[in-house]
Amino acid sequence: MTADNEMSIKEAFQRAQKSHNNKAKLVASLKSRYNKLEDKTMFHEEFVHYLKYAMIVYKREPAVENVIEFVAKFSTSFQSPPKTEEEEEEEEDDEDDHPFLSFIFNFLLESHKANSHAVRFRVCQLINKLLGSMAENAQIDDDLFDRIHQAMLVRVTDKFPNVRIQAALAMARLQQPSDPDCPTISAYILILENDTNAEVRRAVLSCIAMSPQTLPKVFKRTRDIKENVRKLAYQVLADKVHIKALTIAQRVGLLQHGLHDTSEAIREVVCSRLLPAWLLLLDGNIIELLHRLDVENCAETAMETLKALFKGMSTEELLQNRAQLDNRKLIPVDSLTCENVVYWRVLCEFIKGKGNDGDEMLEQVLPDAATYAEYLRSYLKTVTDMSEEQRADYTQLEMGMTKEFISQQLIHLIESLDTNEEGGRKRVLAVLQEMLTLPQTPSSLVCLLTEKLLLIILDDQRRVQTVAEIISDVMEPITEVSQPVDENKSRRQQVQLAEVKVRIMEAKEALENCIAAQDFSQAAELKESITKLEDSRNQILQEISESNQPVIKEVRTEKNDPETLLRCLTMCAELLKKMNIKTPIGPTISALMSSLILPSIANPYPAVRNMAVVCLGTCTLHSKELAKTHMVLLLQIAQLDEVKIRISALRSIIDLLLLFGFQLLSETASSPTAQPNQSPERQEDDAAAEDKGDVPEDTAQSILVMLSEFLDSEVSDLRTETAEGLAKLMYTGRISSAKMLSRLVLLWYNPITEDDTHLRHCLGVFFQLYARESRSHQEVVEESFLPTIRTLLEAPATSPLAEVDVNNVVELLVELTRPSTLTRNAQNADFETSVHDFLAVRMCGEMLKDPTAPEVRLYAKALSNLEFSRDDAVKEDLQSLLQQLVQVVKDHICLRALEKMLQQLTDSKEQTELLSASPPQPLDVNADGTKLLLASPYDGENVPETVSVVRPSRRAKTAALEKTKLDLNPLINQEANVS
Repeated sequence: MTADNEMSIKEAFQRAQKSHNNKAKLVASLKSRYNKLEDKTMFHEEFVHYLKYAMIVYKREPAVENVIEFVAKFSTSFQSPPKTEEEEEEEEDDEDDHPFLSFIFNFLLESHKANSHAVRFRVCQLINKLLGSMAENAQIDDDLFDRIHQAMLVRVTDKFPNVRIQAALAMARLQQPSDPDCPTISAYILILENDTNAEVRRAVLSCIAMSPQTLPKVFKRTRDIKENVRKLAYQVLADKVHIKALTIAQRVGLLQHGLHDTSEAIREVVCSRLLPAWLLLLDGNIIELLHRLDVENCAETAMETLKALFKGMSTEELLQNRAQLDNRKLIPVDSLTCENVVYWRVLCEFIKGKGNDGDEMLEQVLPDAATYAEYLRSYLKTVTDMSEEQRADYTQLEMGMTKEFISQQLIHLIESLDTNEEGGRKRVLAVLQEMLTLPQTPSSLVCLLTEKLLLIILDDQRRVQTVAEIISDVMEPITEVSQPVDENKSRRQQVQLAEVKVRIMEAKEALENCIAAQDFSQAAELKESITKLEDSRNQILQEISESNQPVIKEVRTEKNDPETLLRCLTMCAELLKKMNIKTPIGPTISALMSSLILPSIANPYPAVRNMAVVCLGTCTLHSKELAKTHMVLLLQIAQLDEVKIRISALRSIIDLLLLFGFQLLSETASSPTAQPNQSPERQEDDAAAEDKGDVPEDTAQSILVMLSEFLDSEVSDLRTETAEGLAKLMYTGRISSAKMLSRLVLLWYNPITEDDTHLRHCLGVFFQLYARESRSHQEVVEESFLPTIRTLLEAPATSPLAEVDVNNVVELLVELTRPSTLTRNAQNADFETSVHDFLAVRMCGEMLKDPTAPEVRLYAKALSNLEFSRDDAVKEDLQSLLQQLVQVVKDHICLRALEKMLQQLTDSKEQTELLSASPPQPLDVNADGTKLLLASPYDGENVPETVSVVRPSRRAKTAALEKTKLDLNPLINQEANVS
């Protein structure tokens, strides 16, 4: 050191390696030395000389990282402090960068193409730190900017991921989000979409600037295959992106995928970072947040979002943020919106989910059952089915759909009511029955109303009786009919009235004559007669008046229009679904079958037919006799009707096969009602075949052929439903078919199903669960191996299967048959051989058929990934087959793989023999006194469950860690001694 505050470059680098040293003091001391030098060249060369020692180390050693940090701070310390705008205006002439900083940049840029990946990594790291250490408003020369830019654009394509990471980070301050043609942004987008390394993608996510161009790319990373990339993408969107910058679809997609992600960490990020950030931007208004999510079209996502928010709230916050309830604990009908009604529903359900702890809270946000029933009734009365003219008007259609949505949420709220009190429960049931009976109730609410009705009624017999009465009232409503007036009777009454009037006139004339003749006695008699005639006249007039009024009578009229049939079938289907599967079919259901369900099967309206098929299929699940009777009808519908109806019939068939098995088909085939159109001779042949036991197999085979044809259907929904049904049948053991499993594997890989996410997900889960369930399932997979691979290899160029990666299929089938993947119960089964043993024999046999075939290399690679058993006989057979293959296979790559595998089998056999002759001691003590486990990797059974290991002290751990740290001082000193 030349002075107390100055030190040599070597000493500065030596001290910089220690993390406890103050980097600022080192920088100040070395800078003081630098400023006193007139000729800076020697300083530059010596500085770079010692820097190179750190740049050749690729490993992230603490000493090297400290040196890099020191170099960055020292280099940027020469920058002028940030200037105000007035000072910048005064200095019109731009000053060049500091000579030392320019020298360091030039040195790094000249070194970025070095052959050593360590040097390239350190160059990018230093440039990143240099640019990051500069002031926020720092400026550099345009030429230097372009050189750095070009160098880093080259390095982001480096073959080493760590180099690409540092290069991507270094370009963070070089991007120009406002420029649509910015090369940095383009490079970042390319990395996000194509880089295979997750850490590189994470590095880009951490520094990419948000713009309309980059936002969709960052959004797409929320569906990345790696958990840590998805997590960072959510964090970036939460911290950098305003909720208004996202479309409704993007907001809903973020919440839908984030809240259902398989990773707990990502679900936590959504709940703790994304949702609070959005609420903060909306001033904490949850209703406004729901409005931003379009609740009406994305109700499920909105409800999941609310539940996630409620989990982080205290009891006081929940009650404080309750919806706009009045003193009746109801939202006024005029104030009901899609957002506040969903909020009210989810809040009530969340509180009710707390159990007994939430009863008092629930009373503060929901009224009693009777009050709510009247409230629900008053609102549902305002919701009516729209006519075709109203549906044609977009405004009326939108208003009608909004009302229906609000009605659905209000009906869902019934589940949160306390229906234990008899009066409230009866009132709720009365309102639900009234709404179901009214023809004005929209059809979209019938299913939901029936569901809540059956939820309150727990007894199946009472359920059947109640729904049957409602169906009867809907199909045969009571109407008032007026009877026409009887004209003959009216004419007779008019004649009688005329006669009485004439007699009255005659009697009055006679009375006048008697009075004139002073015959008072006769006059009295006439007056009494006139009174009687007038009474008779008045009676006739009353009768005429009554007969002229139409007679109104209440009569039941049958309705069979499509809307009525659909409503009744919907209620019937919901009833059958809610009934216990063990509840037998009673007379009431049988009457509904004969009068409603079966006649509707032939209805000309597809919606009615579809619901009738659903009812028929559900009904047959309760009775094996009904299933045998109507199985053939369901099979015919599955092949002949419209797509939606065929899918419903197919679901019913799959359910019946799952419940009763394929034995149901043999019983159906043997019954005379199954095939009524057959001739007597044909029926005798079938009976003979049944005696031989052939009918079940033939019938089952015909079903499998039908299902196999459905797998080739161009209708994706039918194809998906068939694949899902077959997966269920195979998993439950109703079907054991290697050919069918091969079809499912090929369907899963077929490019035509790429957009069918439900099918891909269903089969992906099925393959794993099916293969792990039992050894017999793995044997089916092993049996399907060669047919599947042959189909792919022989696929013509025009077939979509020609695009499938056969290597990937082989890897899948090998993993599915791996013995170690079996469940614990399946592994405990006593098997001397593994499925991989037989799979290896199959592949060896296939290779021996044609040793020059291209797929030989494929099988040779697969053989090296198999897990073989310890059976000596199996190993000897495999050795024999491999020895034959080694003699006939000419491909060098295949030959090396086969020879390596043959050597492994030989070594394994010799090692097993050696271990059986002298078994090793399980434990040995080394010089340090630490116990080590010594066991053969092939002897898994002899490994003890627990081994006592002496845990080193914390001081010993620290000392061992220090030994592993790299120290650059010996290298520097050695170089100094040599020089």
